[in-house]
Amino acid sequence: MGIIILLIVGLLAGALARFLVPGPDPMGLLGTMLLGIIGSFLGGTLWGVLTGSGFALQRTDTFFGAVIGSIIALLIYRAVAGRRRA
Repeated sequence: MGIIILLIVGLLAGALARFLVPGPDPMGLLGTMLLGIIGSFLGGTLWGVLTGSGFALQRTDTFFGAVIGSIIALLIYRAVAGRRRA
């Protein structure tokens, strides 16, 4: 059940990040889900480091952290993909 919740939260966080940061992103549903999952781990880790609650790779504290992490991951993806195209 935890994996299904992770996939759903990843999809929602990735979709919200793509909505909040407009631009051309050639990724489908699976790419958006992967973006959200990576973002949730990134957001949870950043939250753990900033609050001093430890290095938190296995958890995400809030959906807000997952969305912030997804936005950061999306911007990193765009920077790497932009260099590859140029």
